[in-house]
Amino acid sequence: MKIVVKPCECEEIIKKSRFIGTISPCQSEAEALAQLKNLHAQHPNASHIVYAYRIKTPDGLVCRFYDAGEPSGTAGKPIFQHLEGKQLINLCVAVIRYFGGVKLGAGGLTRAYGNIAKQVIESAEIVDHVERVVLQLNLPYSQLQMLEYQLKKLDGEIIQQDFAAEIRLRVQLPKHQLEAFRLIFQ
Repeated sequence: MKIVVKPCECEEIIKKSRFIGTISPCQSEAEALAQLKNLHAQHPNASHIVYAYRIKTPDGLVCRFYDAGEPSGTAGKPIFQHLEGKQLINLCVAVIRYFGGVKLGAGGLTRAYGNIAKQVIESAEIVDHVERVVLQLNLPYSQLQMLEYQLKKLDGEIIQQDFAAEIRLRVQLPKHQLEAFRLIFQ
């Protein structure tokens, strides 16, 4: 699976209609919906704001697409198919349309929305998704330097530390490194 690093946008005029494609990373369905609400605020005069998103949750993938008043299956689904085909997760792709007065027909709409989605995906920076885990540890001060060294080797990091009689830590590392980490620190 792959993720998008940062938001990206592209635009195209098709038969006098203006199409603006946006892609944004998001970690939850609530974040995706907030981004869509923001797009509606930025484009109050848009004819349609069509979208699709795929979010990985502990319960599995949450996948949604919406045609926004366009004929059923001609807008959200073509966008979603690109997300699925590229195995993209934790992102939202939206296409904003300002109607230019020329009807495109069902095939034309499907091609237009699909092509804009494809363009914005191709222009985005995409990387492999690495699932990460967070662990809580209590360590004596004498082991902190060794922990930092091992975390660096395993592509992990300290995300929180509290100094008391012992050091209470929260560390994050790739899930596939968890067993190697446990062999060292358990």
